[in-house]
Amino acid sequence: MTADRENPVIRTPHGAVRGRWDRQVAVFRGIPYAAPPFGPRRFRPPAPPDPWDGVREAAAFGPTAPKPPYSEAFAQYLSDPAFPGDDCLNLNVWTPDPAPGARLPVLVWLHGGALTRGSSAVPVYDGHTFARDGVVFVSVNYRLGVEGYGLFPDAPANPGLRDQLAALRWVHEAVEAFGGDPGRVTLGGQSAGAISTGALVAAPQARGLVRRAVLQSGPPETTDRDKVRRMVRRMANRLKVPATAEAFAAVDREQLLRAQADVSRLSSPVLGGPAFGIVVDGDLVPRDPLEALTDGAAPGVELLTGWTRDEYRLWLVPGGLVERVDRLGAVALAGAMARCRCGSEVPRGYRALHPDAGTSTLVGQLVTDHLLRVPLHRLADGRGDPSYVYEFAWPSRRPGMGACHALELGFVFDSGNEPDARKLAGEGAPQELADAMHGDWVRFVTDGSPGWERWNSRHPVRIYGDGAPRTAYGPRDRELALWATPAAGEPAPATAPELRSVIRRLRRSGALRRH
Repeated sequence: MTADRENPVIRTPHGAVRGRWDRQVAVFRGIPYAAPPFGPRRFRPPAPPDPWDGVREAAAFGPTAPKPPYSEAFAQYLSDPAFPGDDCLNLNVWTPDPAPGARLPVLVWLHGGALTRGSSAVPVYDGHTFARDGVVFVSVNYRLGVEGYGLFPDAPANPGLRDQLAALRWVHEAVEAFGGDPGRVTLGGQSAGAISTGALVAAPQARGLVRRAVLQSGPPETTDRDKVRRMVRRMANRLKVPATAEAFAAVDREQLLRAQADVSRLSSPVLGGPAFGIVVDGDLVPRDPLEALTDGAAPGVELLTGWTRDEYRLWLVPGGLVERVDRLGAVALAGAMARCRCGSEVPRGYRALHPDAGTSTLVGQLVTDHLLRVPLHRLADGRGDPSYVYEFAWPSRRPGMGACHALELGFVFDSGNEPDARKLAGEGAPQELADAMHGDWVRFVTDGSPGWERWNSRHPVRIYGDGAPRTAYGPRDRELALWATPAAGEPAPATAPELRSVIRRLRRSGALRRH
């Protein structure tokens, strides 16, 4: 590094970059870790970037991956800046001490957004607070949607996940120059970023690159290959081209995004449907990541994982879906049974435990437990290495949002003063809760323990809500025990035509419209 305190210069494996000092933290933005994934590289695994001579300016965020914007209904809660350009496989580094030998812990962050939206430039993900507290923070852009997770007969699967692996390898090679310790890397993410984290921690090719992992509101999972193929076929029909990577690579990227947005409108976390996702590919993802991790695929990796109390409210509140689902009543519950592949005894059990809950609350909790809490409990139960589990329960000040999906991010990052964090949290978020939650994440990244009891047979869960954080024992055990009945996990007792009828009624009602 140069001695220039105004413009620190670091040499990376591909060339030197010049960052900026900001509030006692050195910040480097838009560093390429792979070549632009367009032209002959489109739909292909990432390739190393071309080396450069001289010093590359790293003062501004780099281009973001192609993605459709959020609809107006979601944009009032979530920000998603977009920057044009081909060189979208880039990352950012915040460090308090950009010098070899500092050996600081490292947090590599994978953004959420259903693998179709999001970027490292989302203001809530500002890495300054982690660097301020002694952590080298790295945030990553990767390919999204059909560019990153389309499944084609003539191209390798999971190029977006391969991008993330390439970024991890870059960190392993380069982070020491930024003051980081390549042997103390925590990989973390929220939602799709957490799902990606789980897949990479389980991947044999990532062995030795990750010491700890943070999975926020996303379990290790893969998507059924036929679901992804159906999404690609729908796009191909709309574009009037073959469902091949060669044909899609010849389509203008804006036209491709429009087709992707059109065919995605009826996808929903409530009842599923065609979607983009990580798939078992026999290579980077040789088997289901949850099965691999509970079979010991990542020995020695410590885990911090959890959920928000009301995850589903971000899925249902925008656009008035709560009211629509409540009106549908039994039809919506039947749709949830189909989505969760459970028998009627599961929603009956939820009703008995929560007799005053509305239909949307029951449907939302059923789907949340099926998608998140059941597999995350299984993950924590099945591993011999230390696991720590939390629940975020502080309710947003925005009407109807509760402790919804993604609300905890402003507290984990201690970025609640950002206008973008207030879009979801509202005004008056408690700083003391951010201090506590952010401090616990820093402790986990630094030494592997966030400060509460590790997971055991008593099921300790750290609750972040009103007042001081506390530990509850088995707070979701009664609900999750319902999924252990013999019928749970089996298809709901209805014929395929009946289930298709339920889904058609939900779609006609607007309850499955994607916003």
